[in-house]
Amino acid sequence: MILLPKITRRRALIGSLGLTGLALAGCDKIAGSDSVSRVLSAGEAFTRTSQRLVLGKNAPLAREYKASDISPNFKANGTVQPETDVYKQAQGDNFATWRLGVFGLVTKPLSLSLAELQRLPARTQITRHDCVEGWSAIGGWTGVPLGLLLQAAGMQPSARYAVFHCADLYDGDPYYESIDLIDAFHPQTLLAYAMNGSPLSVAHGAPLRLRLERQLGYKQAKYVMGVELVDSFARLGKGKGGYWEDNGYEWYAGI
Repeated sequence: MILLPKITRRRALIGSLGLTGLALAGCDKIAGSDSVSRVLSAGEAFTRTSQRLVLGKNAPLAREYKASDISPNFKANGTVQPETDVYKQAQGDNFATWRLGVFGLVTKPLSLSLAELQRLPARTQITRHDCVEGWSAIGGWTGVPLGLLLQAAGMQPSARYAVFHCADLYDGDPYYESIDLIDAFHPQTLLAYAMNGSPLSVAHGAPLRLRLERQLGYKQAKYVMGVELVDSFARLGKGKGGYWEDNGYEWYAGI
C-alpha cells in the first residue's frame, strides 16, 4: 500500500524539484529499457528546467491536505468505462501490455509500461478536485512528474504544448486535452497511477490520468495513452486544444 505522508510546501518543492538523488538511489532496482534509462538520467536536467519554467514564473502550489481530509466519496465524472477495443484489450490483461508513448516534437520518443512508470521517481500529493459542475472532493494521488518524462524525451525548441491522447470517446471522437509547458513542468503536475494508496480504478482513469492541480476538473484527462509535444493545436479536433474547449469551454481553467 502507498502511504500518503503530510507534505508541506517546502517539502513539495524539495521533493519534486530534487529528482536527481531519487533517480540515482533507484538505479539498481530498475531493469533497464532505453526509455527508463533516459528518464532516470534526465533527473538533473529536469531540476534545472523546472526551476526555470516554474519557479522563474512564480507559479504557486495548490493547497495540499492531510490524509484525514480525504473525501469518503470521490465522484467519478465523465467516462467511467471506455468502450474502445484498444482499451478493452489493455483492461483485459490488467494493463500488463499497455504502454505510454511520449512523442511528437521530441528527439528521443519514449515507450513505457505501467510497471516501468511505477518504478520511476514518484510524488504523492493530497489535493482538492474542483469540478465545473460545482462539486469538489479531496483525493490522494501518486504518479510520475510529467516534466521528468518530457525532459527525458528531449523536447525540440519548437514544442509549446503537451497534448494528452486518451482511450475514451466522446461523440465518437477520441478524447484529448492539452496544457502549456509552464503547467507541464509544475511540481504538482503528475501522470498519476494511484489514488488514495491504491491503483487507479477504471472509473477514475486507470491505468494513468493527468493531475493538474491548479485547474478545474475537466482538464484532468483520464485514460491517458500518449503525450504528444506540439507547436499548435491546428491539426487537433477543432483547433481549440481539447474536447471540451472545442465545445465552448475555456482552454485555461485556472483556480
